[in-house]
Amino acid sequence: MIIKRQIEISNEDAQFLYGIKDENLEFIENLFGIEIFARGNFLTFKGESEKVEKVINLIYEILKHKARKKHLMKSDILTVLGEEESKVEEKKDLKEEKIEDCIIVDSKRKIVLPKTPRQKSYIKAIRKYDLVVGIGPAGTGKTYLAVACGIEAIKKGQFQRLILTRPALEAGEKLGFLPGDLEEKIKPYLQPIYDALFDLLKYEELRRWQDRKIIEIIPLAYMRGRTLSNAFIILDEAQNTSSAQMKMFLTRLGIDAKIVITGDITQIDYPLNFSTSGLVEIQKILSGIRGTKFIYFTNKDVVRHKLVKKIISAYEKYYEKRSKGRNISNTEEDKNK
Repeated sequence: MIIKRQIEISNEDAQFLYGIKDENLEFIENLFGIEIFARGNFLTFKGESEKVEKVINLIYEILKHKARKKHLMKSDILTVLGEEESKVEEKKDLKEEKIEDCIIVDSKRKIVLPKTPRQKSYIKAIRKYDLVVGIGPAGTGKTYLAVACGIEAIKKGQFQRLILTRPALEAGEKLGFLPGDLEEKIKPYLQPIYDALFDLLKYEELRRWQDRKIIEIIPLAYMRGRTLSNAFIILDEAQNTSSAQMKMFLTRLGIDAKIVITGDITQIDYPLNFSTSGLVEIQKILSGIRGTKFIYFTNKDVVRHKLVKKIISAYEKYYEKRSKGRNISNTEEDKNK
């Protein structure tokens, strides 16, 4: 159905929006396949009703960004358009997903949706159990979903603090020689956690939570001696913990607290024997203990670039072949003996 709609904007808005020789309006016309007529402060739109409504909404959103920009570029129009389409998709996904499968962040990200059945199981486990261990390859959302669940739990009033920690492999004496305060010294080691927080929370909210100690981001070495009560605690990159470090961390658990541990046992950077990784050991030590849950991700759960799945599969095949080659070699040596 073809309709005509007219809106009025200020002189300042018109000057910002139209562009040189109305080139921005022409660009929007071509994007949506409608006609736009500009006369002074009045804009008239002619086209299919759905497209006209979309364009009017887009223009109002563009004008909200006026304070940040001196001149409106075509790239700015596409950016705002992309943001609006994301919001629509987010609402659509929310309707299609069961509400219990969604993480309600209500900040920079409104909601976070699981992309695979294993991610759904992971979210349910985090909500149900006091100790959850997520093990799997990079890109499966282990850390991101845990941080999102932590933010949701804080906003619901279930916990007072969100504590995020990682082993800093240079922790100890070397940190003391680096410039700045503790946060500046260990920030490079904890950057993936910051990345998740910046993606989920508005900057002002994140800064306010940090100032009020609602969020603490600390290296594992600084956890010793603490009892963490009424807190949602995340240990990331747990494959790089020693057996002693893992025991120390687990025994920090206080009253009304929850722990989520994440890691990839195929990517141990710590100078340990594989068998002494804290993450490897707890699979045997905590097996069968009530209140704990292990979730194992595979390359099918990778939600990064499609190449990441292929890369992980290629590495798995390579290590499998190498392992078989060693076994054959060892068997031949035994026969010769």
